[in-house]
Amino acid sequence: MTIDPRTPVIVAVGQSEQRFANPFDSLEPIDLLAEAVHDAGKHKSIKHLTAKADTICVIDMMSWDYADPAKSLARRIHADPRRTIATSTGGNSPQMMLNHLAREIQSGVTEVAILGGVECVNTRWRARKIDPPVVLDWSTDADPPCPDVMGDPRPGTSDYENAHAAFAPTSVYPLFETAIRHAAGRSIEEHRREVGALWEHFASQAAKNPRAWSKTAYSADEITLTSPTNRMVVFPYTKLMCANIDVDQAAAIVMCSYGAATEAGVPSDEMVFPWSGAEANDHYFFTERWSLADSPAIATAVSTALAAAEIGMDDISQMDLYSCFPSAVQLAMRALKLKGPKSDSRPLTLTGGLGFAGGPGNAYVVRSIAAMVDACRETPGSVGLVTALGWYATKHAAGIYSTTPPSTSNGAAAFVEKTETQPLVDSLPSREPAGAYTGAAKIEATAVVMERDGSPSQGIISALCPDGRRVLLNTSDKQVLTSMTEEAWEGREIQVVAGKHSNTLEV
Repeated sequence: MTIDPRTPVIVAVGQSEQRFANPFDSLEPIDLLAEAVHDAGKHKSIKHLTAKADTICVIDMMSWDYADPAKSLARRIHADPRRTIATSTGGNSPQMMLNHLAREIQSGVTEVAILGGVECVNTRWRARKIDPPVVLDWSTDADPPCPDVMGDPRPGTSDYENAHAAFAPTSVYPLFETAIRHAAGRSIEEHRREVGALWEHFASQAAKNPRAWSKTAYSADEITLTSPTNRMVVFPYTKLMCANIDVDQAAAIVMCSYGAATEAGVPSDEMVFPWSGAEANDHYFFTERWSLADSPAIATAVSTALAAAEIGMDDISQMDLYSCFPSAVQLAMRALKLKGPKSDSRPLTLTGGLGFAGGPGNAYVVRSIAAMVDACRETPGSVGLVTALGWYATKHAAGIYSTTPPSTSNGAAAFVEKTETQPLVDSLPSREPAGAYTGAAKIEATAVVMERDGSPSQGIISALCPDGRRVLLNTSDKQVLTSMTEEAWEGREIQVVAGKHSNTLEV
């Protein structure tokens, strides 16, 4: 079969990481990312392609503020792109951008693209812990702000959610977790064991990943039960159940047209083809969603990508599901009807996930795509799925990969525009936030914020009003909070009282 020279192909991936006791020994973020590009460019044909990259995109980072990080990277790798791209906040961004760049390569807008992401939070935090704290002398390149910023720039939470302390990943994802627990009909202990087995699977995969930040194969009990090194953060999540942003990690992907790859002399066994991709958002703020236990947008993005590639979920032999918290994985499993490691031999992660392999902010999926490229090369002809997620299970992206060219009837890769997928999700039922509310409601999800000494300090509760609206409320009653960690409150009828700034539980 003749391959269209405009077919997008990944020709190289690279990763880098650092862990120095002295923060002054560490590279700054853009230099660590340049190391990842150099890691990708070991073959002379790749060095040739990176030097002639016409488009460079760097995923939004939080550990340092570069005006135009892609331009800063270009100087480090001696490239002169005609265009640089930045992104908005969101862990969906790497897969979203790969889909976009692949589409541009296919249409002839782009010939060679570099996609990269990096965080050096570990170094930043270690610098702050020095007494007195030190200021790192990292570069502030005198570039104008990047003119091309892609992605939805809206914040992840609404004013209503913020007023009830539901404004951080560690306070929102536990709500999804307890909603999933209730939907599954499990007790707290039954669900702890279920999630423990799931996260043990992720830890075991990280232990086999030479690039993982933590290579300890923790047991289910070590993960889900508290210990001096594993405190409860927000019940039911311990520290080991949360994404680990305390890392210095970078990754880069070099992608180009098949014609450019063959002209540069890239070996065919190094090429990995993105077959298809798609994106979709769930109803944007979590208080607007019909169910906190489900993600229609994950189902839409993945099913659309699969359909575009003319394959089904059974054709997928390896995957990396986005894994900031256990509930994120379970939302994907429910959406894709995956049974998990107990009855499905396919691992749910290639890296070990954000908690164990490392969670470098918005850039994790650059590393998971890199891992997928390596896995495809190790098993030629296999087909892999990568999912990506931004904010609070809000923004989703999916991609399909293989070492063989696209197997569609016309032999073309297919990257579906969001204008086709988003109406499918937008048409689904939603809920109206109740605002200030006094009256009866039925609890659907709970999260209990813990102090470092293990004592509960605040409860975040999501409940449904008799008319179907969703009400958020808080409680600081110690007896109630302790009870919520010992027995499931989901499904209980309660009384809500509207306060000046937020709703509270009537005890």
